Amino acid sequence: MQCGGCGNTEKFYKSGSFRRSSDRRVIQRYKCVICGKSRSTATDKPDVHQNKRQLNEPLRKLLSSNISKRRAALVLSLSRTTVDRKCQYLAEQSALKFDAYWSEKGPVSSWQFDELQTIEHSKLKPLSVVMAVESKTRKIMGFEVSEMPATGHLARRSRLKYGPRRDLRKQGLENLLQTIQARSIASAQIRSDQCQFYQSSIRRYFKDAKYRQFKGEKATVCGQGELKKVFRDPLFGINHTFAMLRANINRLIRKTWCTTKDPCRLKDHLMIYAHFHNTELTPN
Repeated sequence: MQCGGCGNTEKFYKSGSFRRSSDRRVIQRYKCVICGKSRSTATDKPDVHQNKRQLNEPLRKLLSSNISKRRAALVLSLSRTTVDRKCQYLAEQSALKFDAYWSEKGPVSSWQFDELQTIEHSKLKPLSVVMAVESKTRKIMGFEVSEMPATGHLARRSRLKYGPRRDLRKQGLENLLQTIQARSIASAQIRSDQCQFYQSSIRRYFKDAKYRQFKGEKATVCGQGELKKVFRDPLFGINHTFAMLRANINRLIRKTWCTTKDPCRLKDHLMIYAHFHNTELTPN
C-alpha cells in the first residue's frame, strides 16, 4: 500500500471501514500517519470505480461462449454501453494475465500458425487474424488482427465502394513473431500452410527453427470449414483452435449477422477468449 499524497508505504493506521454498495463487501479504510490522507484496500484495485464489478466474471464467460454483446447485456440486465466498457476492461486484464501465463509457462518447442479471415462490417472489407498455438496442447501463444484487401469476385466491388485497402498481413505476422519470440525456443518445430510470405518472415525471426510448410487440404463439413478432411492433419492444432474460435466467438461464425464494426473491439474480444481458452478450455 502506498499513500497517494506523500508516497508513504509503511506508516498507516486503521480508520474505520465501509460496506461497498455493489457487492456488499466490508472494505477496510486506512489513514496515512504523515500526511493524513486516507485510502482503502480497494483503492489500488483495477476495478476501483466500477459499480457492477460482480458481473465482470459472468460477462467474461458469456463472451467466450458464443454470446453476443447485445445478448450479454440482456442476460445480465446491463446497458450496451456498460457492456462495451466492461469488454475493454476485461480485455486489458486478460492481456496482463495472458502475458503472466506465458511468463510462468516458459518457452515451447513445437508450434503452428495460420490465418483466419473475418470481416469488418461487410464482406467487402475483410480482416485477417494470424494466430500461433502450441502444437500438442493448442494453447494460444499470440495473435494479430490485420487489414487486407478483398479477393476473388468481391475485389472489384470492394475497390469501387470503399477504395483500395492496404494488405497488412505480412506486417501483422512479423508483429506476432516478434511478440512470441520469448515464448518459443530458437530451434522450435514450426508448421504452417504454403502461404508465399511465411518463409521469409519465419527465417527472419527464427533462423534456427525447423520450419515445414504443408499444402492446404479440403475442409470437412463440421468445424465451420476449419477442420480438414484428412486422416491425420499436420496442422490439426491450429485448425482445431480456429474451429473453436468460430464456435465460441459469435462475430466469427461464418454465417452470422453479428459482425465486427471496429477491428480494435475484435482484438479485445479475441484477447478475452484467448485467456479463457488457455486456462479453461484446453488441457494443462
